[in-house]
Order: sequence, then C-alpha cells, then structure tokens
Amino acid sequence: MNPSPRSDNLASSLGTLYIVATPIGHLADISERALQTLRQVTVIAAEDTRHSQRLLSHYGISQRLWSLHDHNESERLQQVLALLSQGSDVALISDAGTPLISDPGYRLVRATLEAGYRVSPIPGAAAVTAALSVAGQPTDRFLFEGFLPAKREARRKRLAAVVEESATLVFYESPHRILESLQDMAELLGGARSITLCRELTKQYETILLSTLAELPLILHNDANQCRGEFVLLVHGALPVAAGATVSDEALRIAKILATELAPRQAAGLTAQITGEKRNAIYAALLEREDVPITAS
Repeated sequence: MNPSPRSDNLASSLGTLYIVATPIGHLADISERALQTLRQVTVIAAEDTRHSQRLLSHYGISQRLWSLHDHNESERLQQVLALLSQGSDVALISDAGTPLISDPGYRLVRATLEAGYRVSPIPGAAAVTAALSVAGQPTDRFLFEGFLPAKREARRKRLAAVVEESATLVFYESPHRILESLQDMAELLGGARSITLCRELTKQYETILLSTLAELPLILHNDANQCRGEFVLLVHGALPVAAGATVSDEALRIAKILATELAPRQAAGLTAQITGEKRNAIYAALLEREDVPITAS
C-alpha cells in the first residue's frame, strides 16, 4: 500500500515517529541525539515502562510514557497515529538496545509508513552487532535467528533447518534455557563447531567465551555464574564440503537406513555422530544417491 503524497506544508505539520536505540547495559551507551529526542517528543512508547522508567529517570527525562507490547500493539498504534496527525512527535524504545530487534514494534512502524508519516531512526547500541564485533567469528555474512523456540521439539526443528547454513549463526538465549539449547546445538550442528558466548554485554559481569559446542556446556555446567544473565550465541557456519570428499561405505549404509525414516539432514547428523565422519559430506552423498528412498525434509 502506497501512501498518498502530501504537500511540504502539510508534511511539516505532522509528527514524526522516532525509533530510538537505548543502552543494552551500560547507561552511558546512549547518544546525545537520542537523549535530545527523548526530551522533545510528546510520548515515549516502551515495551516495559517500569524498566524504561529507570533509564529515563537517570537522565531526568519526564515525558509521558506509554506501554507498547505484543498484546496491545494493534490498539496502541491507533493512539500513536492520532498524535502524529496532530503534529506531535513520538519515540519508540525497547527494554534495551535497538527497537524491533526481537522486540515488538514493526506493526506500528508499518502502519506509520503506510499512513504517510515520517519514521526516523536514532541509531545506537544493539546486542547482535556488539556481539559480532567481539566474537572472533566470520562477520561478512551472518544469519540472525533471535530467540529459539522454548519447546525442545520446535527448537531442534529450527536448528535442523540451519545445519547447512554457511553464514555465522546468531542466537539470543535466556539463562533458564541456555544449557538445553547448547546441548541441542551440539547434537544437531556438531560438537566440533566453534561458538562464542557473549554474556551480559557492557555490564559488570560481561563475559566473552570462545569455545566449541561440545566443550561450552561443560564450562557452564562447572560454573553456575556463567549461566546467569542475557546471552548472545554466535556459532560458526557450516564449512563447505571439500571437492572430492569421500564417505565410507559403512557411513553411507547407515545414512541410507536412517534416511528411510528421517529427513536427509537428520539422517546425516545422526550418521556423523555414530561414525565420526563429516556431516556435510554424508548429507551431500545422500542427495547424490538415486537408490536412497529419502523422506521429505
């Protein structure tokens, strides 16, 4: 849907929706422009007003604060649009970092753009980019997956879908699921994969750990403090299958049997665990065999 064009005079009388990045931990990680914007808007919309109030109080900002979350976004956006139509500016912030990165708000932004009002970003901190900068993993390509599903079956299904992805995989995770998620990653992506754990970025107990998917759960299991806080996990992407890579007859025999009941990627993953051979090579060999009755992936 394309908004109808507005004259310059009319556009100047309308409000702007500002998407304002806030700190992910350290309160000093906010720009002067962000603070100036928050002090000048009529309303600030935030996911958790109690959490955001601490930041605003720290900087002496007393603008009206509205909640905007998954359960009230449809209703709240109408109120925001009404303010914009009257020439009032509105700021959207998240609990931490850049809004809309694994946070609500895209419906509001879309509705604002469709209505012909101005949307302006005030850039700043984001956990995903902060983690990429210190991870020691390739950053030329990355796939941001956000939070994995809470239920194990759905989580494993999501991980199985990215087994062959060559870009660095980036996940957010919570403390009460960190060990379970790492164990699932090790099983489905392979324990030899390199992983960087970024915990409590910019906060007092900030931790950056470079390890493997096989070793990292053991490190966390032996140090309960490392299971606390907020996590960004960065997993090295799948390595391409080397030209001429071979798979043993025994590995292919096992994979062929498993492929009658499992999707190719799952069959290859289990075969790799049993035989110790390369998952990618097994997967490629399966797909090349015309005599394998492969189930749908």
